[in-house]
Amino acid sequence: MLNFVFKNPTEIIFGKGTIAQIDARIPRDVPILLTYGGGSIKGNGVYQQVTSALEGREVVEFGGIEPNPKVEVCLKAVELARSRQVRFLLAVGGGSVIDATKFIAAAACYEGPDPWDILRTGGRDVKTAIPLGTVLTLPATGSESNGNAVISRRATSEKLPFHADCLFPVFSVLDPETTYTLPAEQVRNGIVDAFIHVMEQYMTYPCDAPLQDRLAESILATLIEVGPRTLAEPQDYASRASFMWSATLALNTLIGCGVPQDWSTHMIGHELTALYGPAHAETLAVVLPGVWAHQLAKKEAKLRQYGQRVWGVATAEAAIGKTEEFFQSLGMPTRLSAYEIDADQAAEAVGRRFTERPVKFGEHGDIDGDAAAAILRLRA
Repeated sequence: MLNFVFKNPTEIIFGKGTIAQIDARIPRDVPILLTYGGGSIKGNGVYQQVTSALEGREVVEFGGIEPNPKVEVCLKAVELARSRQVRFLLAVGGGSVIDATKFIAAAACYEGPDPWDILRTGGRDVKTAIPLGTVLTLPATGSESNGNAVISRRATSEKLPFHADCLFPVFSVLDPETTYTLPAEQVRNGIVDAFIHVMEQYMTYPCDAPLQDRLAESILATLIEVGPRTLAEPQDYASRASFMWSATLALNTLIGCGVPQDWSTHMIGHELTALYGPAHAETLAVVLPGVWAHQLAKKEAKLRQYGQRVWGVATAEAAIGKTEEFFQSLGMPTRLSAYEIDADQAAEAVGRRFTERPVKFGEHGDIDGDAAAAILRLRA
């Protein structure tokens, strides 16, 4: 295991009826920007719970944040936050709303000429931000308990990640009952997204980190157990609670402490979403088996361990097959053809973007443009 520092300042408030507890955690004497997406929170009762908890405060609302949030939209919220002298942000929604709110929090304090530079530099220059809290309504990204965000730019069809320690939420409310009305496709996507977050931190090579491995494997096993059940029974509280907590633990920095990490699946997937439009988790389910097949010799030991411990199979190839079958059992396609994307064209486009930047990903730093192209050609 490598040296590491574990730092996660987010307070998690978990369980039924917990939204009211934001009253004691948000300052009463500062303007608050309330951010949300397409308005589903007004139909499922979450908006009413939030506004009741914020009664008596100065609240400015900004709705309409899209999936794969666009910088062009976020900058309108930045202008609003600056003009109203907002001093606290409350994101109510899923990962897209929370990611957008993190960008707003950083960009409102950013002094550079172009806030998109926050994305270009991966957040390297972000040292201050407006404090934020979250009310999570869609488990998937883990953004409620980390300092990460991913933002897209419509003008150039780009999708880039950034990180800053000052963007960890002050608190996050996780009430599983807020997820009961989610469309099945969004729940499916959340299960797959969380599963692959674990894999990016786990599926590398053995490094004498048995506790980290067991923590990761327990999250994977839990998602395999409760994922199908929560899709079949949307109002089964126990399943939704286990799914929600698993998604948070999948990317709150804990399981990645002291171990090598990959993230090539995510970086290739970001480009597919930016160029062709499939949802984030949909691209991940397509790419992950290709990364494993391409890197089989380097990942074989860990794939065998995963296969034996999680699926009860003996070989790396069987472990890959079981994973793809699991995604498909949730109704998740695993091939580019399902989205009418030509594999050769996608390989050329994504490979070119990797080469132009230039960037390399993977635990060995060997997933460059040529490798990304080869991986996508495996996923026709």
